[in-house]
Amino acid sequence: MKKVLLIEDDEKLSLALRLRLAHMNFQVHSVSDAIRAMDEAVKSNPDVVLLDINLPGGDGFMVAERLRRHHATMSTPIIFITASERSELENRASQVPRSFFLQKPFDALQLHDTMEACECL
Repeated sequence: MKKVLLIEDDEKLSLALRLRLAHMNFQVHSVSDAIRAMDEAVKSNPDVVLLDINLPGGDGFMVAERLRRHHATMSTPIIFITASERSELENRASQVPRSFFLQKPFDALQLHDTMEACECL
């Protein structure tokens, strides 16, 4: 069973995503802030990271930078998720190697297609 690390501070969205990902046969590990994200990534060794950009304790780009510097997570696909409509965020996310982008709100099909695109299914 593949593992996903969900880093999302919105409790309702986090619950919905955990249920959807479990239905997609992922083992889900989750944290709600940037501070605990790296520790959980190293501990859980995920196959993919779903990463909110706006987080307590730092932003998703800071977390992504740390993930890319650590040997255990340097090639792990990252799917950035955000409710912000600022186009520069998607541009900035595209600069991160092996990254993908989902604009909130997104549906199950968009999530599935993005997981497929990053070869996580």
